[in-house]
Amino acid sequence: MAKVTKADWEKGLRSYFVLADPADVEAAKKAVVDNGGTVFAAYDKIGVVVAHAKGEKFADAVRAVRGVQAVGATRTSDVPRQAYDPPIPKAPTQQQPTEKERLRWDMEQIRADEAWKVTTGSRDVVVGVLDTGVDDQHPDLKENFVAGKSASCAYGRLDRREGAWRDTGSHGTHVAGTIAAAKNGVGVVGVAPGVRIASVRIAEEPTGLFFPENTVCAFMFAGDQRFDVTNNSYYTDPWQFVCPNDVDQAAILDGVRRAVRYAQNRGVLHVAAAGNSDYDLANKTTDSTSPNDSTPIKNRPIGNSCLDIPTEIPGVITVSATGDAGVKASYSNYGVAKIDVAAPGGDPFGGQDRGVYSTVPGGGFGYKAGTSMASPHVAGVVALLASVHPDAGPAELAALLRKQARDVPCPDDDRCTGGKELNSFYGEGEVDAAKAVRTRR
Repeated sequence: MAKVTKADWEKGLRSYFVLADPADVEAAKKAVVDNGGTVFAAYDKIGVVVAHAKGEKFADAVRAVRGVQAVGATRTSDVPRQAYDPPIPKAPTQQQPTEKERLRWDMEQIRADEAWKVTTGSRDVVVGVLDTGVDDQHPDLKENFVAGKSASCAYGRLDRREGAWRDTGSHGTHVAGTIAAAKNGVGVVGVAPGVRIASVRIAEEPTGLFFPENTVCAFMFAGDQRFDVTNNSYYTDPWQFVCPNDVDQAAILDGVRRAVRYAQNRGVLHVAAAGNSDYDLANKTTDSTSPNDSTPIKNRPIGNSCLDIPTEIPGVITVSATGDAGVKASYSNYGVAKIDVAAPGGDPFGGQDRGVYSTVPGGGFGYKAGTSMASPHVAGVVALLASVHPDAGPAELAALLRKQARDVPCPDDDRCTGGKELNSFYGEGEVDAAKAVRTRR
């Protein structure tokens, strides 16, 4: 594959997945080039090629080539210039924390403090934060950060340059702190402060979006690095729900599924946020938010075959959010047989301090709320489980995670269906870190 440089960028380029059997991937690459496209990245082991091309006829022409299984546009907007010359995010100036550590409501709710009496986690366990990036120099994250297992996957191609993994916002750094901020007496402490974290930046500039090619790159890297667990507090842009009856979206769904499965087969358990639309994932009807990189389609009809990815991909642990009262947060998505477990995500309607307090770039701390904040609590509990059961694989860790969850009955809300042990709001229940570290196989 020829090296792509900044001189190769053209206005009007679009990005596509070209899918083939891994044995036919070279033929797929040739089909891209023969039809005027450029192979921007290729994931030969799963038969996914990321192609850039101009013109409306490209996709149909490549679909007609023998050995090509599917072709689909991964976005409805042009590929940005930065894809061909990606900037490295600047390292923020660090301030030294002076605030003393104290037990926050979210850690108390999942009994993390009781778990720490047994273990704070193993240094052999690595959690991959697939997000906007992580501030690796933050005083509460620095000692647990693994630069050698970090990278950027923005724009769909692996970038392992120093600092490429840094945060382009604050979301990923906040998530990282909830998972594994150090127990050092200042600032905050994560669920599993003894484990290590790596950053895989998916968000790209200038949009801050998480496109399918970026997520495929990230899951492939997670598998190659053999992370124990990944946290995924996002949905794959530009479609909130990806529908298999659309030719482009079908390719997106298959491509991301392949990458998720690749990592799972290499020992990685994926944890993902359920989403923040107070939406019943088991009874989908319409979507007016997609595509979010151009003009959204109002009341786009969708059905249950349309999936929020990676959240609804088989084997991914889906997490709903609770507030400080232990009931479903007002915004959290839900659904019968959709939610695996629940965890604290905070609820902004209760005031700022009812959010989750964690690390932000530059040595600071701040509140955020969402299923994005709930998911890393679960990733942290999985990291503790992996620490006490070091030979357990993804399927067993998932089973142990469900086993340790604290039963939460439905509140007085007709939308919640099921019993105390399993329901549409909380799945198997809210995670309990103290029970997790004592859970027998």
